Amino acid sequence: MSALEEAPLPGLTGMRQTKPAPPHWQGHRDRLRSKLLARGPGALDDYELLETLLFAFIPRRDVKPIAKALLKRFGSLSATLAAEPKDLCAIAGIGETVAAYLKAMRELHERAAREEIAARPVISSWTALMNYVQQSLQHETREQFRVVFLDRKNQLIADEVMGHGTVDHAPVYPREIARRALELAASAIILVHNHPSGDPTPSRADIDTTREIIDALTALEITVHDHLIAGRDGVTSFKTAGLI
Repeated sequence: MSALEEAPLPGLTGMRQTKPAPPHWQGHRDRLRSKLLARGPGALDDYELLETLLFAFIPRRDVKPIAKALLKRFGSLSATLAAEPKDLCAIAGIGETVAAYLKAMRELHERAAREEIAARPVISSWTALMNYVQQSLQHETREQFRVVFLDRKNQLIADEVMGHGTVDHAPVYPREIARRALELAASAIILVHNHPSGDPTPSRADIDTTREIIDALTALEITVHDHLIAGRDGVTSFKTAGLI
């Protein structure tokens, strides 16, 4: 042996160097992805779907506890995606980057739902409209008043917020709605707002405001097709309830 060669350490001659075992969550990720691809997303529980989403955002960590903590804190998948970034960041393991990705996912869902009602006459895609309304507004913590403007073929021109408010009131002005409808050359509208309490039952003020808007638009030959109120408990249609 030359002076430059190292002698083997005592007791290690012939022993193999073994690699450390992969972390337990690595195999779990592979199994969960395989389950989704083989059986479809419907085979996954809510926390597993959320885990799958977090895989891309948190590459080197067990995300199951994070997914379960999110659902425990916010109550549902839709509420998790609708949560404010500061509230998301209060969960251990969630930073600003992951919070931003989750907000982007919520926006993707809303835009996809909006495409469903923009592709054909809204009146013929009422279920899609109800889903879009509830998805967009059910978790809002302040009352928001929106107007869906339609052309002569009842296709979507615009969906615009016409008033932000408090937990139980959003100011809305019939003249402003009429002015905007004329600017957009709308032939019909659908009124939409939310009840942060979760109960979509119309109040007396909701009914009176709807009547004022109908009166203001009737002279302009603009039809109010419906007024929808969204809450966590569902969506109420004034037309279905016999209020229009």
